[in-house]
Amino acid sequence: MKTERIDRVRTALRAAGLTQMIVCDPKSIWYLTGVSVDPYERLLALYLPVDGEPVLFLNRLFHLPEVPCRAIWHTDTDAPVAQIAAVVDPAAPLGIDKEWPARFLIPLMEAHPGMRVVLSSDCVDDCRACKDAEEQALMRTASRINDAVNEAAKQYVKAGMTEREVASFIDSQYRAHGCEGPSFTTIVSFGANAADPHHEPDDTVLKPGDCVLFDMGCTKDRYCSDMTRTWFCGQPTEKQAAVHDLVRRANEAAEALIKPGVRLCDLDAAARSLITAAGYGEYFNHRLGHFIGQTDHEKGDVSSANTAVAKPGMIFSIEPGIYLPGEFGVRIEDLVLVTETGCEVLNRNDKRWALVGQ
Repeated sequence: MKTERIDRVRTALRAAGLTQMIVCDPKSIWYLTGVSVDPYERLLALYLPVDGEPVLFLNRLFHLPEVPCRAIWHTDTDAPVAQIAAVVDPAAPLGIDKEWPARFLIPLMEAHPGMRVVLSSDCVDDCRACKDAEEQALMRTASRINDAVNEAAKQYVKAGMTEREVASFIDSQYRAHGCEGPSFTTIVSFGANAADPHHEPDDTVLKPGDCVLFDMGCTKDRYCSDMTRTWFCGQPTEKQAAVHDLVRRANEAAEALIKPGVRLCDLDAAARSLITAAGYGEYFNHRLGHFIGQTDHEKGDVSSANTAVAKPGMIFSIEPGIYLPGEFGVRIEDLVLVTETGCEVLNRNDKRWALVGQ
């Protein structure tokens, strides 16, 4: 069991006025117990009381060498929700994970019609948002690999190649570095395609004058990386170079402010105000960043609506962009780790524009 992590979640439950919770997100269960299961459609749940031993509810098809706490097993023909109903305290509110399917939750509520259920995912998600030393080391490793693959792709891309060819090269490089794979669909965008922030690689061919945008990340030992760099195939126009410089300055302005206690919305404002003052505000059409860890997008973001403050251990992206439909797009993204006194930028690759594809 991950005792320190469980203690943090229990503290959060107490603060929320709860004495018990059902956790069902497989990644959260691994985070708290070390048990790794992909349940597919079957029931997997961790009953976490504030006091007393946690209980794992597991299907016999989950082949596990050992379970670090009390386990209650079921088969495909058993009634696992009834097993849970026999363990929970129906006289107390029950915290529920946001991921738990209605096909399990509703029968539990019917078994205890007087029991109040409360959405309590934040009690786990907020703990996951602040990475411990072990997680920070894993995130650094994933980002180092991402830097290396990004640099290899920068040298690999050539005029005449398709986006799909380059994306395949990037994914193959992750495998060569021992990664589980990409942490999301690798984005390679040439020219006007880069004006779509979530463009997926197609058969567009790189030609001189195009911008070249790579948004890429890997999963290594369960933890994810994510970064974006934008370059140009041939000498950029004055407008292309100016937009790139503006986006880079916005990225650096936000990163310079990061330290414990700074509101996340103020980081967004620092980048957005620069871009808006230059006349491109309407073309920066997404939040500044997202949290990341076991998944590429975890709970939490860096946006104008998030007044929460940065805390040591948080890892999130800083990724301003300008997207000019029919012309080109520029995005520059780093992952940052909030430290006790400031921040550590996990990506080291040069953010200035460069010429590629020659």
